[in-house]
Amino acid sequence: MAPLKGALGRALLRLFAVQGSYNYERMLGVGVGVAEEPLLRDLADGKYRPAVARGAHFFNSHPYLTGLAVGAAARAEHDGAPPDQIERLREALCGPLGSLGDRLVWAGWLPLLSGLTIAAIALGAGWFAVAGFLIVYNIGHVALRWWALNAGWTYGARVSVALHSPMLQKALALLGPAMAFAVGFALPLAARFLAVPFPRWGQLAAVVTAGLVFLALRWRSDRLNGLRMALGLSAVALVVGLIWQ
Repeated sequence: MAPLKGALGRALLRLFAVQGSYNYERMLGVGVGVAEEPLLRDLADGKYRPAVARGAHFFNSHPYLTGLAVGAAARAEHDGAPPDQIERLREALCGPLGSLGDRLVWAGWLPLLSGLTIAAIALGAGWFAVAGFLIVYNIGHVALRWWALNAGWTYGARVSVALHSPMLQKALALLGPAMAFAVGFALPLAARFLAVPFPRWGQLAAVVTAGLVFLALRWRSDRLNGLRMALGLSAVALVVGLIWQ
């Protein structure tokens, strides 16, 4: 079954605003319902309104993968699945899509490209690195949204098949090590880049401070964390700067 011409395109465009009506009662639900509506327009009159209303019920997941639920629920509506089955399908997808999206994007794709961009800036690429980041990141994220929407519509109630896609499994396996390498590669380059304007004693003080912070976090990890240490060091730096002036 093919959707009306342009329906998937309109649904994709609406998915970019899926967080626009975010609220604590339905989370992404209203945005999901709005995105799903173009795929439901060719339903019979008696089915259209209830289907649109179901699409706006509570839903929460990673925004880039929400299209998987949008396509799957719309296809299930067209296939004549019972309303309670469609509700259970939506509920069952919340957790997996949230977890998968976090691992794939927030803990993989985004820090990977951020690390490479920071390294490129430290090596002198300047604004070209920033432009490259914006282009590559958005190509990846738009492609993921489009794949999710198409996969959801293709598989419908059998959408779990898409979640076990070999492509996704390979991406998860590769992005983790690649992200760790990129961030590890970028950190010393960024530290060197930022330390260049300071005199030698200032660079040495920064290295010693970083070492002491690391030891403190290892020694008293039960009471200290990165945020507390950063706030404390910022306060010390502010006081020292005022005194220095």
